[in-house]
This record gives sequence, C-alpha cells and structure tokens, in this order.
Amino acid sequence: MDHAEVLLIGGRAGVGKSTVAWEVSAGLRGAEVPHAVVEGDFMGQVHPAPEGDPDRSRITERNLAALWANYARLGYRRLVYTNTASVLPESAAMFTRAMGADLRIVRVLLTASDATATARLTGRELGSELEREVGNSIRKARLLDERTPADAVRVATDGRTVTDIAREVLAATGWITARS
Repeated sequence: MDHAEVLLIGGRAGVGKSTVAWEVSAGLRGAEVPHAVVEGDFMGQVHPAPEGDPDRSRITERNLAALWANYARLGYRRLVYTNTASVLPESAAMFTRAMGADLRIVRVLLTASDATATARLTGRELGSELEREVGNSIRKARLLDERTPADAVRVATDGRTVTDIAREVLAATGWITARS
C-alpha cells in the first residue's frame, strides 16, 4: 500500500472514543495489521494558546504532521485517530496536509445518549471539570449530529460492549481483509 489511510473516531465527551480506539488497535494487532494510534486531544494541549492560533489548530496540525512523518518513515500507512470533531468536513484538509494528498479517510461517529455520556463522565471526571464537561458534551453531540457528513458511519455505544463496538468500527475500515 503506497497511500495512507486514517480512521477518524469522533464523538462527544463520554462516548468512548479512546476506549474503542484501543480495542480497534487490539483487533488490528490480532490480525497483524500494522497501524499507529494517536489521541488527537493531546496534539494541541498547550497553555496558553500559541500566538495567532487561538483554537490550537495550527499546533495540532504541525504535531500531527511531525508524528505521521515519523510513522510513515518507518513504513506505517494506517492511523487510528481520536478526537471529538475529527469527523467534521473541515478536518479533512488538516489530515491531507499532514498525511498526504492521496489519503483515504474513514469517518466513524460514536454516539451515546445524554444519560449514558453523563454517567461515563461522572465516573471519569473526578476534579472541577465535570459540570463543564457535561455541558460541552451535550452541545458537541448536537453539533456533531448536525454537521457530520452522511458518509460517516454512525455507531451507537449505549448498552454495548467495547468489543462489539470495535468490531463494527473495524468493519467500516476494511483493514482486516485488506492487508499491507
């Protein structure tokens, strides 16, 4: 395979993006499919925001490009990337700039009810950020529902095991049967 492929796993806070990504990685490892995993939330975690980059999108892209260049140099062609808004149409340009023009993008939007996401966040957010995270999660869920492209695979996570969800996400990629 000469071109790169990226699986974008998006969704509101508390939907299980990271957990599903690691289970997808376990499935790919089990099938001996070379890949890399990147938690997109960490690509722009700097404070304060760089001058001229208030939403940290430029530092995120620069970090992704540098990281991907290292992986590509080692022969990797598949990336599993998690980030809330990564599935939105405007994100595609960042990935093609960072990973190359001949890029295949697979978008998966994980969904969960407000009750499910709030319960998960309550178990995870032990500090002062819970109320803010729950509010942001609800707002982002509405935005993602409205703006995620029709070609994205939508996967509900309520009441399902992570292995079941990951199998559905993996099926969307075709990576298990298309080895290289």
